[in-house]
Amino acid sequence: MSDSANIARHLPLMAAQQPAHPALKVPRGRAPDGSIDYLSLTFAELDREVDAWCAPLQKSGVRRGDRTLIMVKQGLPLIAAVFALFKLGAVPIVIDPGMGLKSFLQCVARSKPRVILGIPLARIISRVFSRTFSTVKIRIAASNSPTKQLSLSGQSNPLDYFTPVTVAANELAAILFTSGSTGAPKGVCYEHGMFEAQVRMIRDHYDIKPGEVDLPMLPIFALFNPALGMTTVVPEIDPRRPAEVDPAKIVQAIIQESVTTSFGSPTLWLKIQQHCLNHNIQLPSLRRVLCAGAPVPAELWQDPRRWLPNGTLHSPYGATESLPVSSISAIEIEPNNLRGACVGRPLSGMEVKIISLTSSDAAISDVPRGEIGEIIVHGPVVTKTYDSLPQATAAAKITDGNITWHRMGDCGYLDASGQLWFVGRKIERVQTTTGTLFTEPCEQVFRAHPKITRCALIGLGSPGQQMPALVVEAVPRNTAEKRRLARELHQLALGHPDTTAINLFFFIERLPVDVRHNAKIHRLSLAQWATTAKGYESDHHR
Repeated sequence: MSDSANIARHLPLMAAQQPAHPALKVPRGRAPDGSIDYLSLTFAELDREVDAWCAPLQKSGVRRGDRTLIMVKQGLPLIAAVFALFKLGAVPIVIDPGMGLKSFLQCVARSKPRVILGIPLARIISRVFSRTFSTVKIRIAASNSPTKQLSLSGQSNPLDYFTPVTVAANELAAILFTSGSTGAPKGVCYEHGMFEAQVRMIRDHYDIKPGEVDLPMLPIFALFNPALGMTTVVPEIDPRRPAEVDPAKIVQAIIQESVTTSFGSPTLWLKIQQHCLNHNIQLPSLRRVLCAGAPVPAELWQDPRRWLPNGTLHSPYGATESLPVSSISAIEIEPNNLRGACVGRPLSGMEVKIISLTSSDAAISDVPRGEIGEIIVHGPVVTKTYDSLPQATAAAKITDGNITWHRMGDCGYLDASGQLWFVGRKIERVQTTTGTLFTEPCEQVFRAHPKITRCALIGLGSPGQQMPALVVEAVPRNTAEKRRLARELHQLALGHPDTTAINLFFFIERLPVDVRHNAKIHRLSLAQWATTAKGYESDHHR
């Protein structure tokens, strides 16, 4: 087992090192005193639980290499199912809940699962849409905990111990899907060695120790914790509708369970910060807050110690195809800098280049420091292919000898000190007759307005001839108020060279965003919406 790269081997190792330490806590209601009542499993119990999942999977005919679509609840079912499949050498397919039935079915059709492991509704869907699920040969029922009483009884477990199969570092481990914020979700092929590198880089950079407690507000991040030796506290959050989370429940869990680490999007942390400030609450146990999925807004960076007295706010940068790439903390950030979002220095083992926005695969030389271009990255966590999408793979990957570079699809630059700055998605840049505008530096200008929290730069027309415009998440009461707000925004625009050409403003009640982070704005769909919507200029409306 020592020569194997199987990521599942970490769980029995942790079960041996800290068998009685809690590995997983799943909320199941409230105790009479109002505290959260958790189902708690130690590392030894979780390891036995995973073995208990291995048995029916193997008995049902799941073989090494089988692509297995997982449709179970977050927490214990997700962790146990994924680690059981890893142990058997099968390949879990994890698709975000809430992406919509059409996108979900497209993901299933491309990933071609042989096995479905899911709740009853999942198996019904596979029958109703039988053509999409034509590759499925095995359907396995999943419950919240198939052997909960056995695992928690303290009696000897009659099930055989399942030793994780030996796998090579470059063997396919899982297929995870992108958020689809700027296009259809794509399956990303993860190798076991990539998971191993992620665990190592996250542990080393953030100085995570076994025995710490994590509350991950993105379910997929809970999968790292057994390998890190961390207790996973499952949050009371609906992964299909994360924006509707009750921050009071998250804060209660953090305080009650002495959570030391938590990951979430800027949208979620803004809600938690506001709740803490409104109720004069501090979260003293938190050592680190990881905030990612979109640029961190200034109000989160400004003074996190008001609610995070003993911890640090970090913003890791990366993508499903390459995570993590770099990271920056609140103590490093430059306040009121409108040159984009600084995302820090590349982590150890990662290499970043900035290439021309028009660069072909054959030309990957760096542009000068400080010049904006496309961000490409190389390192042990960089994935090599998309699943069953050769054209997308060719468009996103650059092969340089034995090295695979990934095009992040982001624009940015490296400053004189070597820090990486993000200025926006390449596909969302606005190309006017006088130059190119990038979303983050422009939107930062307008977010300084006291009535504006979120806004989106869009381009109307064809690239090279586009008219820049801004869509603001706000609902002014009437036309006069819209005109007044447009005038105020235009005054802000005139104060900065990047935004002087912006004098067309649209107002919308809620910006369309991705399901995963509730933070990535769908600017391309907004540009289409704006073609028939009413916009306002500072001196007249159209």
